[in-house]
Amino acid sequence: MTTYPFSAVLGMEDMRLALLLNAVSPAIGGVLVRGEKGTAKSTAVRALAALLPPVRRVAGCRFGCDPAEPDPACPDGPHPTAATAEIRPARLVELPVGAAEDRVVGSLDLEKALGEGVRAFEPGLLAAAHRGVLYVDEVNLLHDHLVDLLLDAAAMGRSHVEREGVSVSHAARFLLVGTMNPEEGELRPQLLDRFGLTVEVGASRDPEVRVEVVRRRLAADADPAGFAARWADADAEIAGQVAAARRRLAGVRLPDAALRQIAEVCAAFDVDGMRADIVTARTALAHAAWHGRDRVTIDDVRVAARLALPHRSRRDPFDTPGLDEKRLDEALQRAQDAHPDDPDDDGPDDSGPNDSGPNGGGPGGGGPNGGGGPQDHATSEGEPVDHSGSGPAGPSAADGDAGPTDGPSGTDDARSTDDRGGHAQHGGREAPDGGDADPRRGRDGGADAQPVAVPRGGLTARLLTAPGVGDGVPGRRSRARTGRGRTTGARVPNGRVGALHLPATVRAAAPHQASRGRLTGPLRLRPDDVREAVREGREGNLVLFVVDASGSMGARQRMTAVKDAVLALLTDAYQRRDKVAVIAFRGADARTLLPATSSVLAASTRLTELPTGGRTPLAEGLLAAADLLRVERLRDPLRRPLVLVVTDGRATAGTRPLDRAAGAAAVLAATGAPCVVVDCETGPVRLNLARRLATQLHAPHHPLAALTHPPARDAGLPVAA
Repeated sequence: MTTYPFSAVLGMEDMRLALLLNAVSPAIGGVLVRGEKGTAKSTAVRALAALLPPVRRVAGCRFGCDPAEPDPACPDGPHPTAATAEIRPARLVELPVGAAEDRVVGSLDLEKALGEGVRAFEPGLLAAAHRGVLYVDEVNLLHDHLVDLLLDAAAMGRSHVEREGVSVSHAARFLLVGTMNPEEGELRPQLLDRFGLTVEVGASRDPEVRVEVVRRRLAADADPAGFAARWADADAEIAGQVAAARRRLAGVRLPDAALRQIAEVCAAFDVDGMRADIVTARTALAHAAWHGRDRVTIDDVRVAARLALPHRSRRDPFDTPGLDEKRLDEALQRAQDAHPDDPDDDGPDDSGPNDSGPNGGGPGGGGPNGGGGPQDHATSEGEPVDHSGSGPAGPSAADGDAGPTDGPSGTDDARSTDDRGGHAQHGGREAPDGGDADPRRGRDGGADAQPVAVPRGGLTARLLTAPGVGDGVPGRRSRARTGRGRTTGARVPNGRVGALHLPATVRAAAPHQASRGRLTGPLRLRPDDVREAVREGREGNLVLFVVDASGSMGARQRMTAVKDAVLALLTDAYQRRDKVAVIAFRGADARTLLPATSSVLAASTRLTELPTGGRTPLAEGLLAAADLLRVERLRDPLRRPLVLVVTDGRATAGTRPLDRAAGAAAVLAATGAPCVVVDCETGPVRLNLARRLATQLHAPHHPLAALTHPPARDAGLPVAA
């Protein structure tokens, strides 16, 4: 299959520059590309594979050891000093979001273990990606247990496997590249911080650019080989420029003035830890090397900060990503004003060769066609597409490849200690916060407690869980049988074996050894002896908010308190990797403001803009909830729902509204979905209508204040009535 040429991708200067700088200096730590659907994110990243220089490895080594510096702990080693070397293309390994853990880190070779009685390790995707690129499409949808594995490998540059009697450690240094659509949910904060750089891409609104994009795509589809051949010289030139920048990198100097600018910028944007400073410095060095300079200038620092800080300066999951350019310039100016006589601080360097990049085009690089390509525009593009009649006219300064990474991906001396949403972590694992005074950080509350969430309103959400044990997708809310967690038993596998339970397998086979004729030697096993482990962890739920937006809720600023409380619950849902949906009822009917989605940012926006007023169609709200649950059960049958009905219990719309509400409550209760009634009634005189609704739904009843009380140790609130 012919890959779409990287140099033919039109626009997206920031993304190409970020990929290019990582190709020059893999120690930067990778790239996260955020953007709307259909913007050629995946196509551009996959096109890198054709630009990666070949890799020398020890002949026959499954873990890609460098002959010059073989890994002394390589499972295929030890390798001799004069080991035979072979050359293979550098790899771009794709990690599917639904991959099994065994496929990612490797596992016990069951065929050899059961057939030959020997322990053998079968490498996974992390071993295949060593010294190459590990690409995760839709990285925000990656299951948490796989995120943990990536965090460990990114932090240490090694993959450690301890399972089924196998203990293996091998090098896993790779350039991590992820793409995501923010509409489908945000990325887990620990993994977000591990990406060195982040860029936002979007489709161009220029009709001429869109025409050229479509023209190129159609040309590539009609004649893939011919189209690739027309752009081969441009791709080769980009690879040569990257190689030259790599050679210059070691000689680039980072003066004290530039270091102070980096520190001033990172402090101005209130980033956590020191990783931001380190990544910004490495990016500035790479940018200077790419432009042929022998020292870092203020322009290099500015570009590096624009790429390295946007995802680290967010203080809340509902904040819009981005960097305030005015604050950036002010911080750089403060650093200059503080040391006006610094000999290294003389502004942009105009003396270095190729100051506008190897092909010209300014600090950010030109378009993919240099200065003479077909209809080149310095804008973001919609879908990488091609032109049947237009060949390359030279690559831009912002086009490049990501070569093999010989240094750990994202490995710094500093480690992130803030999850930005209430999770403290160290080396990719959550840990008790230890009483940090920062109110954004939660506290660990024992075996079942989770760190609490602190939204913009300053309120914290109590943990609500669905009763029982589910089989849903991995998450952090309710108990579930998952591929990770504590082992609770063993069972006969139904289909492919998950995690092998060795003691149970041996116990099942032991009584039959005499009848199978075993006197000595390995245990004689049969397929029906195999038992797999049953593990219990946490799952994500569908949290459905059914919000009363009628006039009674709008009275006496009650709706403001409700919105603050629901924002706290939304923040909690974001941290626990839930899907969310929002239904509001007011006037004469109920509206689904947001269908089930992983984007709590969208839910927050819809809730903030929610108008109030009119009568209270409680029955319509409950029936709309039952209908949404029915549809979602068909779409996502394993994800258990949790319904939060936020109301004062009044029903004033239609004839016999309370009777109709009681009938609607019976319909919602018949779905079997666990519900919680959040009572918003205030004042000295209470009608207790919400409590009656809770009885009809067979649901617990909690006052609004009980859900947002910020306890130091939160054991959660019950959901089962």
